[in-house]
Amino acid sequence: GNAWFTPPKIFHERGTNLWHDPKNPGDPTHDAALGKKVLDRLLAVLIGRTYYVLDKGICEAGDLNWLTRMALGYRKGLFDLAEELGMDRVHEICTRFAEQFPGFEVPPSIANKKPATFYRNLRLARDNELAVVTINRPEVKNALNAQTVEELRQVFGELGADSAVKGVVLTSYDGAIAGADINELAMLETPAAAEAMARNGQAALDVIASLKKPVVIALDGPVLGGGAELSMACHARVVGRNLLVGQPEVNLGIIPGYGGTQRLPRLIGLERGMDLLRPGRPVGAREACAWGWAHGEPASDIVAAAKDLVRQHLAGKVKLTPVNPEPIPLPGELPTVDIGHHSLTIDAILVDVVRDGLSQPLSEGLKVEAAGFARCKQTVDYDIGMKNFIQNGPRVPAAFLNE
Repeated sequence: GNAWFTPPKIFHERGTNLWHDPKNPGDPTHDAALGKKVLDRLLAVLIGRTYYVLDKGICEAGDLNWLTRMALGYRKGLFDLAEELGMDRVHEICTRFAEQFPGFEVPPSIANKKPATFYRNLRLARDNELAVVTINRPEVKNALNAQTVEELRQVFGELGADSAVKGVVLTSYDGAIAGADINELAMLETPAAAEAMARNGQAALDVIASLKKPVVIALDGPVLGGGAELSMACHARVVGRNLLVGQPEVNLGIIPGYGGTQRLPRLIGLERGMDLLRPGRPVGAREACAWGWAHGEPASDIVAAAKDLVRQHLAGKVKLTPVNPEPIPLPGELPTVDIGHHSLTIDAILVDVVRDGLSQPLSEGLKVEAAGFARCKQTVDYDIGMKNFIQNGPRVPAAFLNE
């Protein structure tokens, strides 16, 4: 216990610059060696005590990794840092520190060179025959970066193969899922990279949609862009009163890329779907439930309601299924929608994707969508939308050039 909170003696020494040796004032080589020595001591304490807490069962690995990253302001958590260094190196610096400072305990995981294995951005729990998967990136409203998407693919693949799991509830730290990671979108360099990103996300969501076990997502808060697309890949959606759901991609000079153009009209109808997709406007819980986007009525305890719905399915009282993948009939003219200040160029791509994709099975429509997402990257308005969002946030409309 106390060893976690009590720094070694070296950190109590006063009047000493640990990065400079007063006996060798002008020796950069010596200063560098001293700096490395002190850095190793810092790492030994930080990583050693983090593994100590894990090995004692005080905290789960995912929460501990997140906590150390956020509390220390590091780019990565301490388990991530240990993985980057390698367990041989971690073992070396911790055992050397223990030799120099008696009383410092080398945790069993480090002594055995056993790294912590866990999902970085997900938490997995069990409630008898149900699994509960929670997206945990509260500092960014649980935005779906590439790592989170990959972890979702992995965990649902594992749950699908686990015979003890009969159904899954998916949720997030606070019920919100902000969407895709904007910084990753802004870093895409080519249309091919944009298409690959869309196809990768679609493939991960298809693992959920095609699971032979019911998957119900529990939501309460902003569920936008990729978050809404993830939700529609599930077999049902249970929402709270604070839900705000939408596909606001057109504000960024892009179209949905994880299935939004194809699943949303299939789920709530073409007219309502286009009324959300083209202007990028969100709706609340009441509309989402009334339109069939969400199940039943808004719930006060969304996770409990989602578990109950899964169990109703398992008991044969309701039947939960993924979005119907069949083509849907299209009128000669699509519904008229006021797109406001949004890009005419991006809107034209969106309309093309909806018209072409919905006339085909969902699997083919997703390919059409990914190609359309790549087309957006070729436009000037893509760069304008991204830069505006990063610099000014979501409340300032982008000055699109329609090019």
